[in-house]
Amino acid sequence: MDAELEKLVEAGKLTSKAAEKLDALKPGTFCLHKSWGFGRIAEWNLLLNQIVIDFAGKKGHPMQLEYAADNLTVIPAGHFLARKAGDLAATKKLAKDDPVAVVRNILESLDGEATAQQISDWMVPDLFTEPEWKRWWESARKHLKASGAFSIPAKKTEPIQIRAEGISHADELIKAFDHARQPKQQLAALEQIVKSYQQFKEPEKQLQPVIATIENVATRNQKLHPELAFELVLGRDDLLEHFPQLKATHIGLTLAKLIADEERRLALILPKLPAAKEKRILQALPAALGERWSARALQLMQATHGRMVAQIPHVFRDAGQHAELQEMLERSLREHSATTEMLVWLCAERDDWRDLINPELLAAILSALEREQYSAPGRASKMQRLLMEDRQLFQDMFGNADVGLARDAMRRLQLSPLFDELTKRSLLARIVKVFPDLESMIAGAQPQEKAAPLVVSWSSLEKRKAEYEELVKKKIPENTKEIAVARSYGDMRENFEFKAAKQMQAVLARQRAEIEQALQNARGTSFENPDTSHVSIGTIVTVRDKASKKQETYTILGAWDGDPDRNIISYQTAIGQALLGHKAGEVVAMNSDQGTSQFEIVSIEPAPVDKPAAETINETEPASV
Repeated sequence: MDAELEKLVEAGKLTSKAAEKLDALKPGTFCLHKSWGFGRIAEWNLLLNQIVIDFAGKKGHPMQLEYAADNLTVIPAGHFLARKAGDLAATKKLAKDDPVAVVRNILESLDGEATAQQISDWMVPDLFTEPEWKRWWESARKHLKASGAFSIPAKKTEPIQIRAEGISHADELIKAFDHARQPKQQLAALEQIVKSYQQFKEPEKQLQPVIATIENVATRNQKLHPELAFELVLGRDDLLEHFPQLKATHIGLTLAKLIADEERRLALILPKLPAAKEKRILQALPAALGERWSARALQLMQATHGRMVAQIPHVFRDAGQHAELQEMLERSLREHSATTEMLVWLCAERDDWRDLINPELLAAILSALEREQYSAPGRASKMQRLLMEDRQLFQDMFGNADVGLARDAMRRLQLSPLFDELTKRSLLARIVKVFPDLESMIAGAQPQEKAAPLVVSWSSLEKRKAEYEELVKKKIPENTKEIAVARSYGDMRENFEFKAAKQMQAVLARQRAEIEQALQNARGTSFENPDTSHVSIGTIVTVRDKASKKQETYTILGAWDGDPDRNIISYQTAIGQALLGHKAGEVVAMNSDQGTSQFEIVSIEPAPVDKPAAETINETEPASV
């Protein structure tokens, strides 16, 4: 022990225990303080009962001897922080040349384990800038895994550890899998095994039991958790692909069989899977379902799941059945049955589908948005945002269109309840940019077109009136109460509830004005005694394709009566407009699955009568006196 320290102990100014600790804290020694962090002993000043430490954040910091003995920890010369402080350039070079050695040194300096963030804290900014660190760490992780000397956790927040002698990475992975008890935990462990498959030198001995366990778990979970069964089977297939010597133990448990068994539930299962696994299942549809795969794929594409909508066209392309997909898209646009997800995808990928980018696409978009608004009023729409932000879309839709179709599209936009007036004018202006002669429609030079009466069925009129009643008597009063309650919270600048209620007030007011205008223009009818000498509103028309001889039957009803699933169409649709006024035996041109085709009108019959509820009551119950 230092002689001066011995004198302090003899004089009773320092305990022998503290003196022993201070003897190791001689000038030049590196140390750690729980609050100040890393430092270096600069000098002793025993006359003043102090030692002076240079900390990273404060140079020349004095500390009382007893306090220093209790709170400073000596850092050995091999400690990472000591090496970095002693020769920064050499440490930085070692980090680049041998990242495994540097990480090992850091872990040893931190009692054998450290998270990625802790490692970063010791290296940035002294050795690397933040971007340099990210690139270095990505490479270093690969070296650590390849060395087999470290336990690398799946989660970034968990610590990296120096592996105990005699325990391989493969053994750790098997151990983690064996300890997993829940299917999701077993799946996570399986995925780590697949990622590190090169670590397994005896796959039959190490992994064959894993295969058996995975297949048992997949079979047990297929009924209640089919998405887990799919993921487990895909993981098993990956192992079988890496190791041909491994064997499946459940005969018949294949991806193709699983797809066939769960065919009707695929629309519910696939959205729950990661994108890459969903893609693999979609790519397996042709092999799994045979000739019916395309029909099922088309049904899946019409589900409201954007990721699936984007994947399925690639499957058709790879199978050489692009034409079948185009036929379905043309039909869904013509019948206005396309979902908003399909339409968003089609607009985004329109360079590959030029034949479908026409005014009929806009009509299908508006129909889809109207359905969306009624099913989920007030919800922000991806399709609406696309219409506003993609300024080239209208140019592509109307660039080669007839001016008559453009005029019809503008008229429908003007009557649409989907947009406020400012948005309407913006969209209309994009059509006018292609057809400058139609500018007068925006300026209001044709008010008679905007005020044209709408022929509607009594049932659809009553439904619209019921919507209006609910809006006026329920939604608007409830909104008024919400505004009053929110106003009572005070401080309107920070009052989110008040702002939201006021925004909803504007939405409801706009909806009220739009429905009032629609009701004012509506003319209810029962479609009774229609003129069947030619196609008119309220008739059932059967047409036959002159080329294919295929027949289609359409019921032409009012403006709000469209039901594509039952071949009920509004007289305002392109098909309705093409047929109106023509007689049986006449030939009309209409869009078909193959483009524009000639159709002969086979027959014209009256549609079922649609009477108002009041008339129905009068017929079934005696009037009260």
